[in-house]
Amino acid sequence: MASVLLTVKGSVATLTLNRPESMNAVDPETARELVTALEQCRGESKIRVVIVTGSGGAFCAGGDLKYCSRFLGSNPVEPIRELTDCFHRIILDIRILPKPVIAAVNGVAAGGGMSLALACDLRIAAADAQFRQAYTGVGLVPDAGWSLWVSLLSGFGRASEMLFLDPVIDAGQALQMGLVHKVVAPGELAEETSRLGARLAEGPARAHALAKAALNRGLLGALEYQLEVERQGVLQAAGTRDFREGLTAFLEKRRPRFLGE
Repeated sequence: MASVLLTVKGSVATLTLNRPESMNAVDPETARELVTALEQCRGESKIRVVIVTGSGGAFCAGGDLKYCSRFLGSNPVEPIRELTDCFHRIILDIRILPKPVIAAVNGVAAGGGMSLALACDLRIAAADAQFRQAYTGVGLVPDAGWSLWVSLLSGFGRASEMLFLDPVIDAGQALQMGLVHKVVAPGELAEETSRLGARLAEGPARAHALAKAALNRGLLGALEYQLEVERQGVLQAAGTRDFREGLTAFLEKRRPRFLGE
């Protein structure tokens, strides 16, 4: 695999999104590789903990809008449908993986990249990490469970603030909001995450799996429902003129001029 690197040290596997030139934005090929890597981690009994991170200066910028731009002149809904289906599979795979999953957020986590981090069991952020909802900034609506994760972790009011104002959340704010459980200096992120992974790997793997399943029992029904609601919403938004404008503005590096159409 080229877009997702899988390395194993002892009982800890690390999945590294490896598209630094695009801030590790996820295209369909990257999504398929991530699904494959998660399946390998699930099937390998010696792997007891999984870490997800990004190469370069970003964790994950979400879905690859440059990939979506290829369809501007034809059917811009189709790449959104493809990416949404891929992201939703990844989110569910992380949740049902019977092993702790740690997100090591080493930079920007935006859109689907933020959802990816929030779906993990634990999150450690570098002090220079940034979180952003980002979907509404290009005329879309959140997917990959974003609306559920933020509401659960930070509350309805914070979720509404991020939806309508789309602020950039720094690591310190993310810690206060409950989006991450620890913030460390950028140069200490890999070591701190490895230390936590090793600690978890030495723990009771069967108990961890059962405890995660217990958490999921109350969550998965709501998650599956929310994923479908989000999927319908993002597909409707992808068919609007505002999304075409938002995508064009993103590519032209300017502010979008939305018309509400």
